[in-house]
Amino acid sequence: MHYAASLYVFTVCQGLFATQKPAYTTPAAWVKVGFMDANLTPERWSLEDLFGGPQSPGFKRALEELDEKAAALEEARDELNPDLPPERFLEIIRQVEELSDLMHRVYATAGLWFYEDTQNPEAQALLARVRQKAAEIENRALFFELWFKDLPDEAAARLIAATGERYRYWLEQMRSWKPYTLSEGEEKIVNLKNATGRSALDTLYDTITSRYKFTLEVDGESVTLTRGELMVYVRDPRPEVRAAAYRELYRVYAEDAPVLAQIYQNIVSDWKNEYLEVRGFKSAIAVRNKINDVSDAVVETLLAVSRENAPLFQRYFRLKARVLGMERLRRYDVYAPVTRAEKRYPYAEARAMVDQAFRAFDPRFAELAERVFARRHVDAEVREGKSGGAFCWTPAPGTVPWVLLNYQGRPDDVSTMAHELGHAVHGMLAGEHPVFTFHATMPLAETASTFAEMLLVDHLLASEEDPEVRRQVLFDQMDGNYATIMRQAYFALFEVEAHRLIPEGASADELKDAYRRNLEEQFGDAVELSDEFDWEWISIPHIYGTPFYVYAYAFGQLLVLALYKRYQEEGEAFKPRLFRILEAGGSVAPAELLAREGFDITSPAFWQGGFDVIAELLKRLEAEA
Repeated sequence: MHYAASLYVFTVCQGLFATQKPAYTTPAAWVKVGFMDANLTPERWSLEDLFGGPQSPGFKRALEELDEKAAALEEARDELNPDLPPERFLEIIRQVEELSDLMHRVYATAGLWFYEDTQNPEAQALLARVRQKAAEIENRALFFELWFKDLPDEAAARLIAATGERYRYWLEQMRSWKPYTLSEGEEKIVNLKNATGRSALDTLYDTITSRYKFTLEVDGESVTLTRGELMVYVRDPRPEVRAAAYRELYRVYAEDAPVLAQIYQNIVSDWKNEYLEVRGFKSAIAVRNKINDVSDAVVETLLAVSRENAPLFQRYFRLKARVLGMERLRRYDVYAPVTRAEKRYPYAEARAMVDQAFRAFDPRFAELAERVFARRHVDAEVREGKSGGAFCWTPAPGTVPWVLLNYQGRPDDVSTMAHELGHAVHGMLAGEHPVFTFHATMPLAETASTFAEMLLVDHLLASEEDPEVRRQVLFDQMDGNYATIMRQAYFALFEVEAHRLIPEGASADELKDAYRRNLEEQFGDAVELSDEFDWEWISIPHIYGTPFYVYAYAFGQLLVLALYKRYQEEGEAFKPRLFRILEAGGSVAPAELLAREGFDITSPAFWQGGFDVIAELLKRLEAEA
């Protein structure tokens, strides 16, 4: 719908220029690239493949070309009528596609430049300018979408049939948004409003939080750290260091709590005003469900089954406390290592491990991932001002993805590398689809990335000789399942509550109290909660930039657990199933795509099946503890 950027994967929604962070296609002429150099260190990416970079003449020309393509499309306005010849309809669609493709690339150029240094005033200004340009271009092209949504059913069906399968799903989805669509004038106002409203608030949040510095005493020395560097210490073997790291994290965020909470309150209010009051959605989360093309009932089932399985992870936390020699786990200790095996992986070794894990599954996986490095599209350095966390962004079909990492050598950093490269592979495999549908919708967007992580875990378990490291890997799997499923499901449950409370006038403290209740239900009496975690929610960028995105993680992880179990059972026979899912991108509704491969996401038993896999892993750990 809009170009508003958020970290990780963007959403495909109803508009002509729906963008997501991220996807890609594979030029047949490319050949396998040599992969490994033992002297490799974390590098900074190059943006030269995007018009020569954000400050190049090529980028300036691309901005001009946007206006030219928009003007050419506008010339078709007077031709639009229910009797439009199918040949002309297809020509206009291709004009829209070219304009959308170019806009995605332009937006990525500005967005990637901003995320590599969020404190760069030129990058900040360019991103604001491009957001404004995106809103203007979308408004100029809006007439086509509104005309097509308003066509009589018979005329629309005739034109859809004439375009073939390439555009069918996109056109049908566009029509499905008709009940929530406003007049052309109103839609233009919304587009302009979002460029300087909700999107700008999200950028402000990123700008404020990316400049944070954290001070921690390590081995008797006070050090200043970025958030990424600080988070290394929440997995430190020393309990006092873990506690100090978390306290410092939330001390810094809490200092800005009034401002960050106000940003969130305004984003939520804007969401309600546009989608519930103006467009007529029945609930805040229903908007995301519609964007994801997943029914409200499916998401309600996912969250309900997740909630029912909270005791499974509480049981795990009790086990972990025993292994750590603690009477009760503190929230500081949730990700604590269970061994003293403090293994670190040089960057070159991590790249080799990921390559080997991918290649053992299928050479195609490895070869696609190699291209991201070969094009210098990975930014793995840890540096001041750079966006924290990690993401993969593929601007449009035919572009090699860009991957942002903050690599520090931890096992978790290797997993993150595999995860983000999995996203890249997914986008490349789906690159034959048009820009409208080559990105998987959010519930399926984590499929390849999470599967890639599991491939890496299997590789580690098979190749690691140190039994302590292997033991840690198994516990890390449980930690990862908690972080990806239960934690994200409870974030979504908090969002549901926050979107209810804020329109009723809830203050920052009342939101803090609601989050505390959320934590208490999630952890029960298995984990001791300290007060600083009451502010955890203001440190979660997803709830600001992409409301209700987070349940896609739980969806994806539970799906992949089912897929991976099938892979272990079926071996080679399974691979075509996975490739069909990934190659489909966002060209098929998730429920339909998965049903073709034998998965019924409407059934509580499907979601419970994922938790049953986790329960088996927990039994293994309990037997060995």
